[in-house]
Amino acid sequence: MQKIRNIAIIAHVDHGKTTLVDKILHSCSIFRDNEQTGELILDNNDLERERGITIVSKNVSVRYKDVKINIIDTPGHADFGGEVERVLKMADGVLLLCDAFEGAMPQTRFVTQKALALGLKPIVVVNKVDKENCRPEEVYEQIFELFFNLEATEEQLDFPVIYGSSKQGWMSTDWKVPTTDIFPLMDAILENIPPAPISEGTLQMQITSLDYSSFVGRIAIGRVARGTIRENMPVSLVKRDGTIQKSRIKELYTFEGLGKVKATEVSSGDICAVVGIEGFDIGDTIADFEKPEQLEVIHIDEPTMNMLFTINTSPFFGKEGKFVTSRHLRDRLYKEMEKNLALKVVETESPDSYLVYGRGILHLSVLIETMRREGYELQVGQPQVIIKEVDGVKCEPVETLIVDVPGEVAGKVIELVTQRKGDLLVMEPKGDLQHLEFEIPARGIIGLRNNVLTATGGEAIMAHRFKSYEPWKGNIPGRLNGVLVSMDTGKTTAFAIDKLQDRGRFHIDPGVDIYEGQVLGEHIRDNDLVINLTKGKQLTNMRASGSDTNVRIAPAIKFSLEESMEYIQADEYIEVTPQSIRMRKIFLNENERRVNAKKFQNQ
Repeated sequence: MQKIRNIAIIAHVDHGKTTLVDKILHSCSIFRDNEQTGELILDNNDLERERGITIVSKNVSVRYKDVKINIIDTPGHADFGGEVERVLKMADGVLLLCDAFEGAMPQTRFVTQKALALGLKPIVVVNKVDKENCRPEEVYEQIFELFFNLEATEEQLDFPVIYGSSKQGWMSTDWKVPTTDIFPLMDAILENIPPAPISEGTLQMQITSLDYSSFVGRIAIGRVARGTIRENMPVSLVKRDGTIQKSRIKELYTFEGLGKVKATEVSSGDICAVVGIEGFDIGDTIADFEKPEQLEVIHIDEPTMNMLFTINTSPFFGKEGKFVTSRHLRDRLYKEMEKNLALKVVETESPDSYLVYGRGILHLSVLIETMRREGYELQVGQPQVIIKEVDGVKCEPVETLIVDVPGEVAGKVIELVTQRKGDLLVMEPKGDLQHLEFEIPARGIIGLRNNVLTATGGEAIMAHRFKSYEPWKGNIPGRLNGVLVSMDTGKTTAFAIDKLQDRGRFHIDPGVDIYEGQVLGEHIRDNDLVINLTKGKQLTNMRASGSDTNVRIAPAIKFSLEESMEYIQADEYIEVTPQSIRMRKIFLNENERRVNAKKFQNQ
């Protein structure tokens, strides 16, 4: 038998996957003693470090007791489910992490369902047992029930359980008996995860991930399903639609520690990176040159939301970004589609605009944030859910929403969710918190997080996942207040902001450049108000006694990209540049807005 184990680490967001991988890397001593590694070693791009979440799955390998263990760290967020679905194809077993207090959460269910459907062998790790109020036994029962509900096989239901704290670096078979290292977990992996099977025959390898090197171009990553792959070997590339391209492998690499090591041949069961194949996509099969056989194509769940991406047309375009034309925007979006399987780009009637379909607001906002950091300028419209017709009935995506909130503010949360056509299904105590479960249209979740956090003083924990398409639930009220819109282009003055503070709350500070049609704040009423913030104080050479009071201005309310996406309405855009995020009206001129107002009324 081969001495290779392939495991994926899956869990809900923030249950400790990347921290556990850190500890495995350290305990299998792949670093020198004096090497500075920091925390969350695998979250290596800026966006992942800032947000504290994993966005892209990554492979590493460690050696333990002379066995090579390939570990795949996966994202926990529902919006990046496309990443999880495709990398599970490389694994023979999964480590399912679960928080000892929170228990099975929506994303735990989603990833477990995918893993069980692929017939992977699970090991359950109840993490964070050092937390106060933790309830490891209850969580174990919960997970058993979850497996049973997801129709796990007898063998999968007989899963081993390891308790521990990946942050403190210990794992044990009994949570009341802490150990000093994580080797009980490593032993459980060797005992329970089946070794990677050897399949004789002609070559088959499915491409499940991409890497890029500025020296050799795109690199295909996947697991060899059958046969052996060798350096300099002629192969056939079978595309998703069944067409075949002849090609040759230039170089082969296997994963060792955090890096790659050159190899001359890789046999079935191991994960490798292939250099030299042109024009491949995720899901293609690298097969035998003479008799190519295709592996089953990876199926990814449909996107549930779309947004309009268009070039920046504001008066400030081109001031901050390097890439501002529609050609730049088109090339970048199509490049993203190659590696981001859950994303879809559709051209519109206008050559400057593209409809981008994704899994949710976070999925799309990570793409926008990445683009602005690369120097792109663009504008995006209001996120829209995708509506389907099923058996002649208009249907929309419905999500399961879970909110954990202090008991005294649970009523406010229920009120906010039911206003948006949400139905309360479960309400039960969980430690000091109330655990609420709802079914709510995906439209209702847009803009809900802000309101819930405001109503609960920032103490609510929200998680949601796509459930199914269900009949249209009717109209949902949008933003209640109108906005304050700029009348003029120029610099804002403290004098003007001070005089207009009773009209609403501002999003900008004094001394900032603004343009006509830009959204400057929120009006206290439900209609839009056009204001002039560039007006200075009339100065005379007469000193007025007592009227030269200091201006007192409330701090501006700054919106993040996701908050802006949830805030804007159908007649507004977000202008995104490398240094600024501004909200604006689609029609900057007030007369044009009046003429076109009817267009947006039914949206």
